[in-house]
Amino acid sequence: MLTHKQIWRGLDNLAAKTGMSVSALSKAAGLDATTFNRSKRFTAGETRPRWPSTESIAKVLGVAGVEFEEFAVLCSTGAKQAETGRPVPLIGFAQAGSGGFFDDGGFPVGSGWDEVRFPGLSGEHCYALEISGDSMAPVFRDGDRIVVSPEESVRRGDRVVARTTEGEVMAKELRRITSKTIELASLNPEYQDRIFERRQIDWLARIVWASQ
Repeated sequence: MLTHKQIWRGLDNLAAKTGMSVSALSKAAGLDATTFNRSKRFTAGETRPRWPSTESIAKVLGVAGVEFEEFAVLCSTGAKQAETGRPVPLIGFAQAGSGGFFDDGGFPVGSGWDEVRFPGLSGEHCYALEISGDSMAPVFRDGDRIVVSPEESVRRGDRVVARTTEGEVMAKELRRITSKTIELASLNPEYQDRIFERRQIDWLARIVWASQ
């Protein structure tokens, strides 16, 4: 959870990243020029902290062309450190089902990947997938991004991304895995659970983080 101090630090760092003052950034987003001024960060006498609204943050992120994941990095570190935060490859679910984006172990390869920054990731081969459609709702909704680590071992109850030998990519909960079959529970109750023979699955990778 981000603290009051971190949120305001993130806004200061966002302004510095765009080469603007916080006042100029506010105006560019259609807000009052004083919205993010230091005098607005506490009540009179600095007795109680004041928080920026989610709407105002969304507007300046839109103007700056910065995703919330990167803003989280800007909140948690100094400006220079934040700009060198951990980038990971990003691709949409629809593209992920195409060939050429993964090797046999589920590691990202090839071109066509975008890039997004996420804080606090340890795996060297993590990547992000952008959800499309409602098949994973209400856990993951259209536009959400999930971070997947093909290095992590998977266990019963984990939320995973699976890719079939036919190129279908899905996010499910691992219900059971045996020497012959893999059972995947749907996150959306309106969709059926799936049972595959192990030879039908190219790879399973654990979901380690989600942006919602």
